[in-house]
Amino acid sequence: MRAVKRRSLLKAAAGSVVLSAAPGVAFGSAGAGRRVYVVVLDGLRPDEVGTALTPNLVALREDGTHFPRARSLPAVASIPDHVVMMTGVRPDRTGVPANTVFDRATGVVRTPDHTDLRFPTLLERLPQLGFRTGSVLSKEYLRGVFGTRASYHWEPRPPITGHTPDAFTSHALHAMIAEADPDLVFVSFGDCAEDSGDAVVRSLAVRTSDEQLGKLVRYLKATGRWERSVLVVVTDHPAPLADVSLQQHVDADPLLRNKVVIAPNGGADLLHWTGPASDRELALRHLESVVSRVPGVLSVQPPARWRLGAEAGDLVVCRRAAEPVPLLVAGGDPVVGRGISATPASTVDVAPTVGRLFGLPEPSGGYDGQSVI
Repeated sequence: MRAVKRRSLLKAAAGSVVLSAAPGVAFGSAGAGRRVYVVVLDGLRPDEVGTALTPNLVALREDGTHFPRARSLPAVASIPDHVVMMTGVRPDRTGVPANTVFDRATGVVRTPDHTDLRFPTLLERLPQLGFRTGSVLSKEYLRGVFGTRASYHWEPRPPITGHTPDAFTSHALHAMIAEADPDLVFVSFGDCAEDSGDAVVRSLAVRTSDEQLGKLVRYLKATGRWERSVLVVVTDHPAPLADVSLQQHVDADPLLRNKVVIAPNGGADLLHWTGPASDRELALRHLESVVSRVPGVLSVQPPARWRLGAEAGDLVVCRRAAEPVPLLVAGGDPVVGRGISATPASTVDVAPTVGRLFGLPEPSGGYDGQSVI
């Protein structure tokens, strides 16, 4: 990780925006050239996409290339899918399979941080070719895992909660474009991921996230950047259709009680056997039988089935989730196509797509995804 020493404090009507730059990286535009914005609408459901709640997303979809068959990773959680987007490889290569993992060394369930991410991202690879990158991430745990990898990154002050409202995230995004104008900006809006269970509140959150997308488009057009801009708009993961609790079922079984640690995640829980190693094989078969009967469970698989890596434990319990995920490529740059693509795209295709736009060579070992343009 690079040390970050230089900061720019921008004062505006909405308050202060603190942007940090990597050592040796100056603020100010690098001049004319293609700009790419990867915009994540965290947790947006496919049934919410329409003119009523997401008119700006629909407008971009109709004027760009839409991938109606797009999917995310089976382990439904924000952190691994954001990491997949910026690396183009699956969790068994990144070291980040979920939002929470069981750390056997410490015996605690924790959130992955920048020390867990062992694969290079676009945020530090592109600067090796002379490009500049920026990250504007609304959730604290996303900032924790990506750290200071980008040439510029936003530091919410004060970070009152783990999630910064989209209006403030949008303000920081515009400030970063105005002050630093990175070649690539990775921005994640999280309001629509905060599901309170109230339909009205949920609808307002979705509209708020969509409005920030509209504000970005209008800003790029007003500042003369639109004709050289590419927007990759995507949802990190589909929303689970049911709230499933496995703990009570595990605790009710005398063979499993106090011998299984569950790392809970949005749509996939990671189960770890902590009992005697000699009992592991038999215990896992029994554990699979118990949790597979829980209502709302879609499948129970070993982590290797989904290429999640050793950090994902012994079994992955997936819930039923809304699919597909919204994914489109839009913008004024001539490289942007128009229409509907039958390509079965995925979140793992984002990094190869962005890399191709900048002429970035593939990473060591290649991508697990492919460019969609």
